[in-house]
Amino acid sequence: MFIYLSKKIAIPNNNQLRCVSWNKDQGFIACGGEDGLLKVLKLETQTDDTRLKGLAAPSNLSMNQTLEGHSGAVQVVTWNEQYQKLTTSDQNGLIIVWMLYKGSWYEEMINNRNKSVVRSMSWNADGQKICIVYEDGAVIVGSVDGNRIWGKELKGLQLTQVAWSPDSKILIFGMANGEIHIYDSQGNFIVKLVLQCLANVTGAVSIVGIHWYSGTEGYVEPDCPCLAICLDNGRCQIMRHEHDENPVLIDTGINVVGIQWNYCGSVLAIAGSQVSAGQDKQINVVQFYTPFGEHLRTLKVSGKQMYAASWEGGGLRIALAVDSFIYFANIRPDYKWGYCSNTVVYAYTRPDRLEYCVVFWDTKNNEKYVKYVRSLISITTCGDFCILATKADESSPQDENEMESVVAMYVLVLCNSIGTPLDSKYIDIDPLFITMTKTHVIVASKEAFYTWQYRVAKKLTAMEINQVARTRKEGRERIYHVDDESSVGGDGTLDFSKAFSTTKDAICCITASDKILIVGRESGKIQKYSLPNVSLMQKYLFNYRSYQLSLNCNSSRLAIIDIAGVLTFFDLETRITDSTGQQVLGEQLKFERKDVWDMKWANDNPDLFAMMEKTRMYVFRNLDPEEPIQTSGYICNFENLEIKSVLLDEILKEPSQPNKDYIINFEIRSLRDSRSLIETVGIEDACMFIEENPHPRLWRLLAEAALQRLDLKTAEQAFVRCKDYQGIEFVKRLGNLQSESMKQAEVAAYFGRFEEAERMYLNMDRRDLAIDLRIKLGDWFRVLQLLKTGSGDADDALLEQAYNAIGDYFADRQKWMNAVQYYVQGRNQERLAECYYMLEDYEGLEKLANALPENNKLLPEIAHMFVTVGMCEQAVAAFLKCNQAKAAVETCIHLNQWNKAVELAKNHNMKEIGSLLAKYASHLLEKNKILEAIELYRKAHHFLDAAKLMFKIAEGEVKKRTKPLRVKKLYVLAALLVEDYHEQIKNTQRAKLKGRRSEATTALAGLLEEDASLSDNRIIDNAWRGAEAYHFFLLAQRQLYEGYVDAAMKTALHLRDYEDIIPSVEIYSLLALSACANRAFGTCSKAFIKLESLDMLTSEQRLQYEDLALEIFIKHSPKDGKKSDLDSLPEGRGEGKLPTCVVTGRPIADYQFWMCGVCKHCAHEQDISNHNFCPLCHNPVG
Repeated sequence: MFIYLSKKIAIPNNNQLRCVSWNKDQGFIACGGEDGLLKVLKLETQTDDTRLKGLAAPSNLSMNQTLEGHSGAVQVVTWNEQYQKLTTSDQNGLIIVWMLYKGSWYEEMINNRNKSVVRSMSWNADGQKICIVYEDGAVIVGSVDGNRIWGKELKGLQLTQVAWSPDSKILIFGMANGEIHIYDSQGNFIVKLVLQCLANVTGAVSIVGIHWYSGTEGYVEPDCPCLAICLDNGRCQIMRHEHDENPVLIDTGINVVGIQWNYCGSVLAIAGSQVSAGQDKQINVVQFYTPFGEHLRTLKVSGKQMYAASWEGGGLRIALAVDSFIYFANIRPDYKWGYCSNTVVYAYTRPDRLEYCVVFWDTKNNEKYVKYVRSLISITTCGDFCILATKADESSPQDENEMESVVAMYVLVLCNSIGTPLDSKYIDIDPLFITMTKTHVIVASKEAFYTWQYRVAKKLTAMEINQVARTRKEGRERIYHVDDESSVGGDGTLDFSKAFSTTKDAICCITASDKILIVGRESGKIQKYSLPNVSLMQKYLFNYRSYQLSLNCNSSRLAIIDIAGVLTFFDLETRITDSTGQQVLGEQLKFERKDVWDMKWANDNPDLFAMMEKTRMYVFRNLDPEEPIQTSGYICNFENLEIKSVLLDEILKEPSQPNKDYIINFEIRSLRDSRSLIETVGIEDACMFIEENPHPRLWRLLAEAALQRLDLKTAEQAFVRCKDYQGIEFVKRLGNLQSESMKQAEVAAYFGRFEEAERMYLNMDRRDLAIDLRIKLGDWFRVLQLLKTGSGDADDALLEQAYNAIGDYFADRQKWMNAVQYYVQGRNQERLAECYYMLEDYEGLEKLANALPENNKLLPEIAHMFVTVGMCEQAVAAFLKCNQAKAAVETCIHLNQWNKAVELAKNHNMKEIGSLLAKYASHLLEKNKILEAIELYRKAHHFLDAAKLMFKIAEGEVKKRTKPLRVKKLYVLAALLVEDYHEQIKNTQRAKLKGRRSEATTALAGLLEEDASLSDNRIIDNAWRGAEAYHFFLLAQRQLYEGYVDAAMKTALHLRDYEDIIPSVEIYSLLALSACANRAFGTCSKAFIKLESLDMLTSEQRLQYEDLALEIFIKHSPKDGKKSDLDSLPEGRGEGKLPTCVVTGRPIADYQFWMCGVCKHCAHEQDISNHNFCPLCHNPVG
């Protein structure tokens, strides 16, 4: 950062000031002094020039109000920004709260304890509470509306300072004896703080400043020190929190009167005085430090006694109360920023994030790209690239090639102009100073410097990709110690241990060009090295310490800004004879400018440079200045006699919304003079002036002016002088044209005046040239307009091209509906298909596929579109239309449409479908996905295979003793699959014998084929047997529970035929139960006999059956009451057995009965009339 005094305001009557405070939000400055002096001032910029912004704009006092109410010297002033209140106190202990009303300050509240004097007052972060401390140890905490919250007397303590913590939970009190006490917000003592900065200090000390930065603008890095405590002897400590055991310690060496953080906690100002060297005179100084204790600058201020310092809200100015004056100093902060290929890169902190927010703002297109970077150290730019230097995150992966035992501490990230990381390097040296050329990045710590020859991969060959891992061995990275004078090339090793050898003369700045590297040291020594092979070429010694170095475009001159802001130049190539008579290379130029905080060489002229001196920019040619320009911008670029400057101060007020107004372009005098000569005097005189002051930019200006006047000879000469080949060719083309108006139209187009050029072409009746112009510009809307409005017939091909180009325009912006309209007119079927797909208009896509001729190259693409959305039928149709049957089958398989796949495979004689089906089915069965395999076979019309698997599942469920209803359902499904198989065989035969034989012959042939192809007749012949068994089993139980015991017993008697399906123990248990309930004890006895003879029973179970039978048949004789039912129901499944009614379970003896069309089972007509569906197979009753 750089600081300089900019303004001074005198207080009337030479009243001595005692305090000053700057309102951070509204910009009011309150200053208090002797004899009750209290003033509120406000500085405001007043200018009509939009380019004059920030510090460069003149500022005047828009408010200068004297507030009357104090009689003694006003010693404390403090602002409450949230509620726009000012609180002041004088030496008599009188406290006044002032409020703003209609642009003026008025007394609102008064308080006087009449016992002691107020030493400090502090509002908390949200402005709700104020803490007032008195010299005698009294503490009062009050609310913003004047109510007292609590008060406390700290006996025997002399208070000097008070501060709230950012969260308002803690109060810190500073004592006159140098102690710090911490209390909670209710006034309860917590702890006495140990001040480590007082180590080895003797004598009386007092606390003169406590400031706890509240974090409202974010922190410069996570866990950043923010609580500053300072004593009158110049000792200071900065803590991360109140319990920090490792604070930052500073010995300022001055007698301190006050301290204050800037608005974002990045700079701490410590104001006071010190004895000047060699004199007994006290000098007023303000020292500036980072939160980590690094000294940034010292500002010396004239006057007898400085009492206070206060920052402006934006941190760009500081007000100093000295004697009876307020001095204002301007600060030029060291922003983290850079400029590469029309992009301003800048970083700022936000309260809601721990990382730095790095913005890549493309000033040409006004687009910004945001990147969040943790622990950012600096931003360095060159050409099209930038380097972000950061602290290494402990969790981040290290380079694979890191061979060091220590983990790298820092990272260099190479980015392009939109923030995309291209490469990165982990290094161990602290990147205090970084410079960048088009090929190298040079990083320096205090002791050593590291060089990295970076490469940006545009097109890497395979060999280069393989060599990436060996880059370090190639010596693209090297490290050198600043004291090592034998560094010539080096052996290519990367030994970071060199960086940790200390030096007595530390590095303080570096710069580099493509040819040389310059390293500045604290003693004033400057070392010159060659690049790319680093070797020490020369040493120079100056009597000042460099702060910023810069080389011109041909590396012949070095600009040096020292720590006092003095700019000098050193000519590196001039040979002179020194005092000893020896020839030496290099000469100090007799040039010096003070208060310089930035400078930039022109990229294309070694004698041109621009520099910033306070709020003025000077441009120098051969060390001769032009008239200054008022600005406070940072110089981005100096090229083509134009300076681009960025008002970073303004941008960082609202960093998330950069404004193009904050980029300012300045033309230098020779460019302005040439332009005015061309406009006022003429081309010949301007040509003579440019001959004397040659520059490509001026020749281009002349060429353009000559073209405007159709002076082709001068234009050609000027284009030759500025080496513009395209310009020369353009002039030649103009020379071949006969018509003057045609030449004028071409010139208008060359200068971008396209509307004018088009009008000229149309006036000449050259619509074709107007259309060509618009095509070159890509303005297809206008091309279409011209084609439609022309008198002659429009070229169909050109019309189609225009429609398609407009369609592309809409498609690029994802406006698919608009694109469709133009693609239809442009007959662009390919893009039309894409639009339909993006619009999910599959009907339109299907119509397009149907309209396309066979074997069209677009059909497979459309088919793939249908596949991605699962539209099998349309995809198959598209594939078949372009003769890709195999792809159609694969689509069916992919979409699980196996029946379609099998049908297609048969129609196109594809043999592999069966094996594929079997393979997929076995894969499903391996994973125990049997139901999926059944569904697969069913869809592929392999009904018999599906039925076999279904029977297998049903049998498995029987063994598991699952609910009978579920088992019945499974057997029904299996039987239905067998019926589907029968139907399939019949249909196949019918298709084969169509028109040749009778229906009966067809059915017979079907049955014969079934017989011939089937190995397992049991499944086909007895498909419904399992379903029957469980149907009657469930029916018997239902009848039993409903009380129809006779019907239940008769139904249970049928179950004897199904012992191979239902476990015998269940059949005979049910029969015994229903017979017993029906009092048919003979049938019951036979059932018990059967149960007792079953082999599957254990002896214990058999004993239980025997006991139960004994119990029943002791009471009842084992005879049936009616005619034996067992005799009336013949056993076995003989030929003459009557069919059984599926509704009631009774045998059907009638000649007329109902039969199901699917399962072929029968029922009495009167019984089925109450049912809508077949009780067995659930087919609708017809």
